[in-house]
Amino acid sequence: MLFMTVVALYLFRRDDIPLETSSLAVIAILSLGFTLFPFETNGVHLEPGELFYGFGHEALVTVCSLMIIGQGLVTTGALEPIGRYLAKLWKISPMISLLFTLIVAGALSAFVNNTPIVVLLLPILISVALRTQTATSPMLLPVGLATIVGGMTTTIGTSTNLLVVSVAHDMGLPRFGLFDFAFPAVIAACVAILYLWLIAPKLLPERTPSLPDTSPRLFSAYLNINEDSVANGKTIAELIKMTDGQMKVEKLQRSSDKSLMPLPDTIIKAGDRLQVRDYPERLKEFEKVLGAILFSGSHKVDEDHPLRAEKQVLAEVVIIQGSGLVGRTLQQASFAQRYGVSTIALHRGGRAMEIGRSSIGRVPLLTGDILLVQGNPEQMERLKDRQGLLLLDGASELPHTEKAPLALLILLAVIITAALGILPIEISSFCGVLAMLVSGCLNWRQASAALSTQVILIVAASLALGSAMMKTGGADYIAQVFVVFSHDLPPGGVVSALMLLLAILTNIVSNNAAAVIGTPIAVSVANQLGVPAEPFILAVLFGANLSYATPMAYKTNLLVMNAGGYHFSDFMRVGIPLIILMWITLSFLLSWIYL
Repeated sequence: MLFMTVVALYLFRRDDIPLETSSLAVIAILSLGFTLFPFETNGVHLEPGELFYGFGHEALVTVCSLMIIGQGLVTTGALEPIGRYLAKLWKISPMISLLFTLIVAGALSAFVNNTPIVVLLLPILISVALRTQTATSPMLLPVGLATIVGGMTTTIGTSTNLLVVSVAHDMGLPRFGLFDFAFPAVIAACVAILYLWLIAPKLLPERTPSLPDTSPRLFSAYLNINEDSVANGKTIAELIKMTDGQMKVEKLQRSSDKSLMPLPDTIIKAGDRLQVRDYPERLKEFEKVLGAILFSGSHKVDEDHPLRAEKQVLAEVVIIQGSGLVGRTLQQASFAQRYGVSTIALHRGGRAMEIGRSSIGRVPLLTGDILLVQGNPEQMERLKDRQGLLLLDGASELPHTEKAPLALLILLAVIITAALGILPIEISSFCGVLAMLVSGCLNWRQASAALSTQVILIVAASLALGSAMMKTGGADYIAQVFVVFSHDLPPGGVVSALMLLLAILTNIVSNNAAAVIGTPIAVSVANQLGVPAEPFILAVLFGANLSYATPMAYKTNLLVMNAGGYHFSDFMRVGIPLIILMWITLSFLLSWIYL
């Protein structure tokens, strides 16, 4: 099991293997292994079927329910008033506005999945940067990290918290309430917010986001065919072949009042005008290859009459969970036909992918990818109205519907009933999903789009791995080794060392996997030392939340990285000092309060 755990953690951190595939492989290997080689200890047989219980675990039910409720808030625009007031505040005082934005981001993330919070704030911050001609780099990354900091303050703030609390309860320990560890978490969060406000922006170099300006990149023009043109007498298919398949004829105009459908076998005649749309250098290349004359409107394209793209603007579309585009290609989603915009670049990992424009439509999209699209203002408005798409074009208008107050009321009901102990969080959140659907805040398509296959499988795989480690004694063995190496430390030092270990692990592999594997180890360490288990469990919970130093450590890090044009080193530059600061603060607080 120890060897299998190492293999699983290695698979989880591989970029070239989808996390879903790695998770499925871990569950399959574990279940197959315990079927072929039955394991029994103290007369108790480990049933391989128990490894699938993670799919019905209360923690996973709660995580999925809260993801759907968060999608309901985004769909109805329930958070729109907050965004509107933040946008107004930024015009008054940027410094105070950044502090207030950090506080709001952290506070909201304590109760709502932080992806909707980042989705809400990114357009506002980029809008501010465009209007004030300032850099986005001092704003976006600190705000993104603030949502992670805020998420660790309650049991429902992140899926990691829910998993740690649930696994500890499964091991016979009392269940943590919604705010049971809020006191140390809020103190540490205040320290982190001050760091993100005063220090982090100074550590970040100015980065150019993937959308550097709002000038159009594609131009519509006409290729006039005359008697001497190479294209005269050839079919459109032959012309496209002459341009190596690059040219796309949007319209064929024959005489002033007649337009023909540009079919592949249509024969081109002298006097025809081919309407094409592409980059300036490629349009000039088409002109040369076909022996045509390039016109823009009624003027021949030359130095005195350059190409013009009237009413065309650029915007960024961020691929987020719930967009319906994750794992699909633009061709499969009929993106161009549905919205009428042209996709001219695909940014991934903070930089443009080196692929031709004709190949963009065949690339499967990932969460955090950014599409650079071009179209007229009406087409951009249609994109904004599409639920599940995050459009970054400097616009301050956010979606808002009459169902927004109801969605907010449902969220409050879920939180209050769980906080007062009226209902367990898994039941209150599940009922909240039903209320969202029945009230019309969401439909089933939107609810299913909110669910992340990646999250579901990594949680199920982590729970299977943790269960097998506990039942085979792997967790106890690791705990014994950990105690031996830290035997000279007081209990507070052991708590601190355990938190640091989880902080390192969570920035390399999935934070959910780190949390589920670390929780039984923490309980075993506490039992061997003969001290209360609560501070050790919280050390795992807090340590697994310190995912600040790498972009892949947390899903919102990737969104922020692409939108702000950050480099991997920027996360390390800001994240490592923040990890050290939080580790020291939380280690002191846990020892002071619990030991």
